[in-house]
Amino acid sequence: MRLPGIKPIPKMASRRRPGSRLGAVLLAGGLLTGCGGGDFADLQSFMAEVDARPAPPIAPLKAFTPAQPFAYEAMGLRSPFEPPVVVKQGPRPKGPQVKPNPNRVKQYLEQFTIASLSMVGTLSQGPAMFALIQDSEGGVHRVQQGDYMGTDHGKIQSIDEAAIELVEIVPDGTGSWVERIRTVSLGGGDRG
Repeated sequence: MRLPGIKPIPKMASRRRPGSRLGAVLLAGGLLTGCGGGDFADLQSFMAEVDARPAPPIAPLKAFTPAQPFAYEAMGLRSPFEPPVVVKQGPRPKGPQVKPNPNRVKQYLEQFTIASLSMVGTLSQGPAMFALIQDSEGGVHRVQQGDYMGTDHGKIQSIDEAAIELVEIVPDGTGSWVERIRTVSLGGGDRG
């Protein structure tokens, strides 16, 4: 089929000579025959001498010591990929020292560390605001202001849609107790 206005491209004439392929094959064959033959007596005598030498003794292997099994015991600690907790000091009371109440009945969420608890939502009923807390076992629990959570006697002070603020009672290292403020944010862990 020929399109109007387009000229066909002329074919180029082949410029091969009829014996050029045969000549190339003969030339390659002649070059390869020049590599063959020859005297390899010196190489063969060297190989015979090396084969006749006695083999050197093989050094004994070192005694195998099995590796000791490793038990990873840091599962309950803070992840190294999370920023460290910044501890904010709560107001120091004037008068009697702060200390936890040993006679108080522990609530369910006090068996978990704050780092293993996360806030997953909020609920409101009238003026009351509740937070939904997920524990490390996957259970979701409803908490309100005044409830306790965490292993450091954390009492919930306030709940809003983005975070829970609680006050923990922790030892100060001198035999006394101090209050510290912690925040558990929505969708994340705790912030000091």
